[in-house]
Amino acid sequence: MKSVEHIFNLLSEIPDPEIPVISIIDLGVIREVKLVDDKTIEVKITPTYSGCPAMKQMEDDVRKKLLENGFDKVIINTVYNPPWSSDWINQEARLKLQEYGIAPPEENTTDKSFLTGKPKTVTCPRCKSKNTIMISQFGSTACKALHQCKDCLEAFDYFKCI
Repeated sequence: MKSVEHIFNLLSEIPDPEIPVISIIDLGVIREVKLVDDKTIEVKITPTYSGCPAMKQMEDDVRKKLLENGFDKVIINTVYNPPWSSDWINQEARLKLQEYGIAPPEENTTDKSFLTGKPKTVTCPRCKSKNTIMISQFGSTACKALHQCKDCLEAFDYFKCI
């Protein structure tokens, strides 16, 4: 039976193109699923960043998954309002990121460390130390920054809060 819940379950099988240990559902980019009729589905998707290079791949993966599962027509609409927030990454995905070696967002989008002049505290995903520094605002992808742990000396990506 085709239901919105069934569609979300199908979409939860699609890995993020840049971080394969989490799904596009875990990431929070799928905003809405609507059954138009038995053969048509509409999916609303929000990019993590306006220039996210993975969006085209996500759209292609959504279309392919739904066509393979009996839908004849897949309508994908990109929605920018409300803008995506790292707050939308679910707790399970945050744990998966950490296990994969990427520090998940530490706080919600209300981080105001720039006002205090104190650097943001980021926990090392390997040794769990909070004795870390940011090396670069730019990590392996636009949504991550490069950090280093001063205790284990490992470099790691931090998924930015936005």
